[in-house]
Amino acid sequence: MSYYEEDNNAGKILLAALAGAGAGIIAGMLLAPDKGSATRENWKGIATKYSGQLGEQASRLGADLETRFKGYVEKLEDMGITGAGSSLSMKGDWNDIKGRLKEQYGQLTDEDLTYTEGQGDQLVGRLQEKLGKGKAEITRMLNDM
Repeated sequence: MSYYEEDNNAGKILLAALAGAGAGIIAGMLLAPDKGSATRENWKGIATKYSGQLGEQASRLGADLETRFKGYVEKLEDMGITGAGSSLSMKGDWNDIKGRLKEQYGQLTDEDLTYTEGQGDQLVGRLQEKLGKGKAEITRMLNDM
């Protein structure tokens, strides 16, 4: 099954779940034994509860997609379709890497070497600007440290 098919199936499942939830809400409101105001208050509470769960599921789906994307980029690099160093995957302690970079390139400051997980592009951009090297070269350099 290809990535497109998996993504398409996930979208269909999510759409079906949302349609089912919507139909359930409408049926519940039509058949509710309480007054309209009481029913609306009940549904507000239920909607709040399920919106949190939906948000958590969306976050998990986003994290899963990011992991898959990184895996596909690594596969493309392994197959030689994209050049090595097109994705940043540093291994080891960032403080050690930062220390080695400062030793090797004295012009780098702590601000230049600020790195937060998931913010690798900003780090690579700052190093490109400071060291005058290309993105692939900076990425390879960081991955090799």
